[in-house]
Amino acid sequence: MLVNYFKIAIAVLKRRKFFTFISLFGISLTLTIIIVLTAFMDYLLSPSHPDVKRERSLYVNMLRLEHTKKGMRMTGPMTFHYLNHFVGSMKTPEKVAIFSMFSPTNTYINSKKLVINVKHTNHDYWEVEEYQFLEGKPYTAEQIARAEKVTVISEEIKHAYFGEVPSVVGKFLETDNEQYRVIGVVKNVPITMIYSYADMYLPYTLSKEDKGDNKGMNGKYMAILLGRSKADLPAMEQEYQQVIRKIPVDSTMEYDKITGYADPYLAGFTRVFLGDDSGTGVTKFFLIIGLVLFLFMLLPTINLVNINSSRIMERSSEIAVRKAFGASSGTLAIQFIIENLILTFFGGIIGVALSAIVLWVFNNSQLIPNAALQINLMVLAATLGACLVFGLLSGVYPAWRMSRLQVVTALKSN
Repeated sequence: MLVNYFKIAIAVLKRRKFFTFISLFGISLTLTIIIVLTAFMDYLLSPSHPDVKRERSLYVNMLRLEHTKKGMRMTGPMTFHYLNHFVGSMKTPEKVAIFSMFSPTNTYINSKKLVINVKHTNHDYWEVEEYQFLEGKPYTAEQIARAEKVTVISEEIKHAYFGEVPSVVGKFLETDNEQYRVIGVVKNVPITMIYSYADMYLPYTLSKEDKGDNKGMNGKYMAILLGRSKADLPAMEQEYQQVIRKIPVDSTMEYDKITGYADPYLAGFTRVFLGDDSGTGVTKFFLIIGLVLFLFMLLPTINLVNINSSRIMERSSEIAVRKAFGASSGTLAIQFIIENLILTFFGGIIGVALSAIVLWVFNNSQLIPNAALQINLMVLAATLGACLVFGLLSGVYPAWRMSRLQVVTALKSN
């Protein structure tokens, strides 16, 4: 019987080419957008090199200083001293990686300007983050303490600065009027990984703004707390709150209240925009994403319902004849739902193919340098789920209307 339904569906799709084109266009375009957005979200949130230990990591990316009486508030990254002295003394984390946000520096090669984004780090950073070294190795704790002018650079900067040479370890790179000896080259990291991305990595003792001697609170550094296992996360979060509460405050200073959090990867971002002291904002984030996707799918589904209703009602004579020969309303309804699922299935295949093309073009366009978006199992599962929802939502109502059609009414309409 399913084979017959399939043959009838193919015949109907060929007979009404315009309706078929409109339906397939709406389904495939909607699915393409959903798949691409899902792939982008998956790319942003899934662990990848070098930040592959997210499951047992907490991120400290901001500190809020308030003066509750004066109504003053300062929020942002922290100084190296704050993270090293207060956070670095925590007992639960196995390692505390401290690093700055990347900042641009200028250098010139053959009279051409080259912008190099620099990140300053401590030694634990190289043990928390698992960079793929193509040459050399990271700088040691002793080299950091001696403030040696050594650097690890990205593969991209190696080619841009030195050209196509086999090795650059031991060579010198000059930027911001300073020369640094290259001791390592790492595989490129996309800019969307803000905790890991940089063109050039330097010991924090070489920073011109904060070498660890700034005793204030707000600065340009962040930290990753690495637990021994995922089970350490609640204890690390609790211990960090204890650290915050023990920091002395003086109401005569610029602040009398300190607020800060050690959050999982996603929560570290959502708390900034959607969270507050009582929540990370992750639930709000997924509710907003879900609502946007629901509304985005609802509009084409309603259009598809109207198209299917028109398409089915045009077959009223066929329906009347089949009913006159004993076909039940349930049998006809199932047939039209299956026809619609077959149509949606073809739309899904086209949508997946279009998505693969769009992602290939996006990856090769370098709109996000070094990004590699791809369709994975989660995206395919979401696609199949979306196809099923599309097929059922847009097929059930027209089939229900058709099942209520009387034979006499159907014959009169023709």
